[in-house]
Amino acid sequence: MFKKILIANRGEIALRVIRTCREMGIQTVAVYSTADSESLHVKFADEAVCIGRPASVDSYLNVPNIMAAVEITNADAVHPGYGFLAENAKFANICNENGIKFIGPTAEMINKMGDKVTAKETMIKAGVPVVPGGEGLLQSLDQAKVVAKEIGYPVILKATAGGGGKGMRIVWEDAEMERAYDTAKAEAAASFKNDGIYMEKFVEEPRHIEIQVAGDQYGTICHLSERDCSIQRRHQKLVEESPSPFMTDELRHAMGEAAKKAAGAIGYESVGTIEFLVDKHRNFYFMEMNTRIQVEHCVTEEVINFDLIKEQIKIAMGEKVSGADYIPQMHAIECRINAEDPYNDFRPSPGKITNLHVPGGHGVRVDSHVYAGYTIPPYYDSMIGKLITVARTRNEAIDTMYRALSEYVIEGIKTTIPFHLQLMQNEDFRSGNFNTKFMESFVMKK
Repeated sequence: MFKKILIANRGEIALRVIRTCREMGIQTVAVYSTADSESLHVKFADEAVCIGRPASVDSYLNVPNIMAAVEITNADAVHPGYGFLAENAKFANICNENGIKFIGPTAEMINKMGDKVTAKETMIKAGVPVVPGGEGLLQSLDQAKVVAKEIGYPVILKATAGGGGKGMRIVWEDAEMERAYDTAKAEAAASFKNDGIYMEKFVEEPRHIEIQVAGDQYGTICHLSERDCSIQRRHQKLVEESPSPFMTDELRHAMGEAAKKAAGAIGYESVGTIEFLVDKHRNFYFMEMNTRIQVEHCVTEEVINFDLIKEQIKIAMGEKVSGADYIPQMHAIECRINAEDPYNDFRPSPGKITNLHVPGGHGVRVDSHVYAGYTIPPYYDSMIGKLITVARTRNEAIDTMYRALSEYVIEGIKTTIPFHLQLMQNEDFRSGNFNTKFMESFVMKK
């Protein structure tokens, strides 16, 4: 049993980890930048340590400062949350070298899935379906054009060290390749300090469906059903739900088995997510593995009544996973509440929250670190909370979500609540008729 866990993260996910630790009788340490001194995760932790100035590189990405906080508080484990250092193999290795348990997979496992080309090669060897594409990294523009002709347009260029849509370009014809190739490499270099890119066939009308997995050090791996993350803007997820309205029993079984095979190929320990693209014919292809807890983990928790953070911690302590595969018993939907203006191209809207009313009632969950009087800093991701509703059916979950959104009051800043309200009334969304291109034709009504 861990005695004290330091959460190397901020905001909503840090508060989420603190809550589970408190239920398990484990003390917690919050770290924070000078911009986050008034965040709820700082107020609710047993101890809190300032680790630097607002910029992430000076605080939440500052490994020496975080390790110093671990040392002065005598923490015996670190939970990285998501983002920042959650999938940083070097950080995981530094923790373990200093006798601190990194609550997540080993550095070797992170490396095997962190590089997209290596991950794809691993999946091919494991027999997991992958999107057709070229072998390895592209070495030149001429090679890119040759590979594109072999695969057939449209194709997509992706950064090998990428994530969040950075270093990614769709190419529909040969005349677009030069500009797309140059901009993808430049963006990859600026975002990840690695300009390596590779090419895949672009899957048209795809669904983004991911499978939650959990594995232990004894070689047991199980899946915990799927989440549909197809409603996204510029590769950033806006809404997630489980089960997917596109799912069938046969497809869930096939994808679940493929996800377990993918995690088993690297001997995965911890909770993680295998992300797939699913075409309109329900053919599915491995996209990537996230070797961490996901923002949308709450959706899975609600449909199978399972605390994924607790499972992460228990696996890190050497306990076994159940080994059982889970099927959704309810339907849950999550709306990401961002400090953005949906009427102005989702422009970020940091600032002070002057008034706040959080919805409640049966089937409603809110995960957030903000409160009335809290000032949202401009330095980090714009997500300020997650609203989750759960019900027996999808229609009931949507109706509950619309009601909860109608109650949600956040004044002083712009938020994405108006967007979500319109989405819940959209006929295509309500009927399950959508894919990852949905937002390209969605227009906000004044």
